Amino acid sequence: MQFQPTEDQKAFRETAKRFATEKLAPSYQERASGHTFDRALIRDMGALGLIGADLPEEFGGLGESSVTSGLIVEEIAYADFNASYVQLLGSLMGGMVAKHASQEIASEWVPKVVSGEAVIGLGLTEPRGGSDAANLILKATKSGNGWRLNGEKTSMSFASQADAAVVFARTGDPDGGSRGVSAFFVDLNQEGIKRTHFDDIGTKPVGRGSVFFDDVFVPAESMMAEQDRAFGTIMAGFDYSRALIGLECLGAAQASVDETWAYVREREAFGAPIVQYQGVSFPLAEAETQLTMMRQLCYYTLDLRDRGLPHTSEAAMCKWYLPKTACEIIHQCLILHGHYGYTTDLPHHQRYNDVLGLQIGDGTAQIQKLVIAREKVGRLALQYDKKAKGVAK
Repeated sequence: MQFQPTEDQKAFRETAKRFATEKLAPSYQERASGHTFDRALIRDMGALGLIGADLPEEFGGLGESSVTSGLIVEEIAYADFNASYVQLLGSLMGGMVAKHASQEIASEWVPKVVSGEAVIGLGLTEPRGGSDAANLILKATKSGNGWRLNGEKTSMSFASQADAAVVFARTGDPDGGSRGVSAFFVDLNQEGIKRTHFDDIGTKPVGRGSVFFDDVFVPAESMMAEQDRAFGTIMAGFDYSRALIGLECLGAAQASVDETWAYVREREAFGAPIVQYQGVSFPLAEAETQLTMMRQLCYYTLDLRDRGLPHTSEAAMCKWYLPKTACEIIHQCLILHGHYGYTTDLPHHQRYNDVLGLQIGDGTAQIQKLVIAREKVGRLALQYDKKAKGVAK
């Protein structure tokens, strides 16, 4: 078992920490109020090797481990939770394209992701779907040497900013659940596509929104993986992103805890620093305990992935437990700052709102618990509703 990063991993972590401290942390709250993310910052991260470090060298990546990418994500999220979505999508979508898209598409687009020149979004969720992710109605109809897309994708990160997206569409039986779903690589800067962003309470720069496809043509070579079988094949990548999401949330919570330790050492009440009172120090001690255990879970999950071992259950644990617990920790830090914590001068409220969205997006706690149960007892865990063909894939 390896509980310490290698020298190379320490170097990546130090680079990420230095950039995050100097370039991201000072303006985190200011950027958090806008609906777009500064492309120059994305390019700066790419130039330092901080996006998709795990992607294949063949496509401009560094061929580093999943653990290395996790270390980078945690440091970026510590300074700016929203910025860490760039790393999350870079590794998830870049890996998806490198593995399942055509050589031509991967050779063109993955280097752009690594360099920070392009952002690739995920077009999966639809208005009627949510957790029932395979219940898709956006339709792809055969048209000459390609397909035409019609329908809507919603709750997509970087919806109005992404340069391209992997879009899941119904190509087969409308009642086939996950079967009959194909995936297409789509350049979003073409006619027939309209995009919006939502006015969310957090992660505003991530620009969650909807993308509308009106008879959008995509060539046959844009199809990824096997026709009608893409859902299960490509969705396996979510075991990776769920661990990275855990580290995003952990980074934000650790930042609030560190700031709160500093505050309670200086703040005095009844003639003494308030850290002397157990009602103040014990919640922070509990938070440190939780953060340490959660960090081990996340990196253990990523290490399993690097070793080619099953990690679906562990990834689901990361996804349901960390966003929930991180919110609880950040909330406690806000309270420990007293009335000052309730102002917008401090970043705790912003971190709370930003992390909160991941209790919903990318798979709810209920779905993650179903995944864990299924991994333990098989499909029997899902027999409560035989019609739920696409649930928890």
